[in-house]
Amino acid sequence: MKITRLLVLFSTLVLGCTSDPQRHADEIAQVAGLQRETLPVSPFVLTTYVRITRTDRPLNIYIEGDGRAWRTRNLPADDPTPRRALGLSLAAADRAANVVYIARPCQFTPSSVNPACQPDYWTDKRFAPEVITAMDRAITHYAAKVPTQSIVLTGYSGGGAVAVLVAARRQDIALLRTVAGNLDHDAVNQLHGVSLMPGSLNPRDVAKQVATIPQWHFSGEDDRIVPPFVAEHFARAVGECAQVRRIPGIGHEGDWASLWPSLINLRTPCRRSNL
Repeated sequence: MKITRLLVLFSTLVLGCTSDPQRHADEIAQVAGLQRETLPVSPFVLTTYVRITRTDRPLNIYIEGDGRAWRTRNLPADDPTPRRALGLSLAAADRAANVVYIARPCQFTPSSVNPACQPDYWTDKRFAPEVITAMDRAITHYAAKVPTQSIVLTGYSGGGAVAVLVAARRQDIALLRTVAGNLDHDAVNQLHGVSLMPGSLNPRDVAKQVATIPQWHFSGEDDRIVPPFVAEHFARAVGECAQVRRIPGIGHEGDWASLWPSLINLRTPCRRSNL
């Protein structure tokens, strides 16, 4: 009953008023016992929400989506902070002992303390090498708080791209999960008739580098932004350790948080003993 009430509250918060994105994120995090932190990882200062209570348990890390990258089709947003932090809602729905949410560069953190932030980093260069390096360093920072423990890495939307690109650099990822993940931004941009992102790395190009990592890729059947074929093509390139689950009746920005407690309990493909 308590878990049911929490899920209802999460859904209400995630789908509710978003006129103040920072306050909205704080409310989601507070319900789940996640504490807000800022983390300098050159050249950025990242915002994170953290709950670490057991040093003998795996670390569950969540990476946010692209947020509000564009104001119009041709005009970048002034601030990429998501109005609804759906990646954070997934973290809040995870009741594991150790949960860390990492916002993408330039989200939630004021530009006054984040001078490296320029619109390129939430448009063409959102998956640039220096972005992936900064996110990797953030994961290393929190991994040090639970030494020797494995990492379950989850990314929402564009955060799924970041998760794959980071996983290709690491040896401690026990499970990789994406939700509505943009796993081939060239294909997605071509689908929507918008410019490609030559300043960004593409998850498609590291499929073989993550081929031994167990993976779940969740895609909504009603997703018109990143349709299921993107995850399916990526999974085929990875091989047998990558599984795709299509979710009926849900779109790109649907209420994934309410589904998450059941999705995270699915059997792990190519299961490893240290998870």
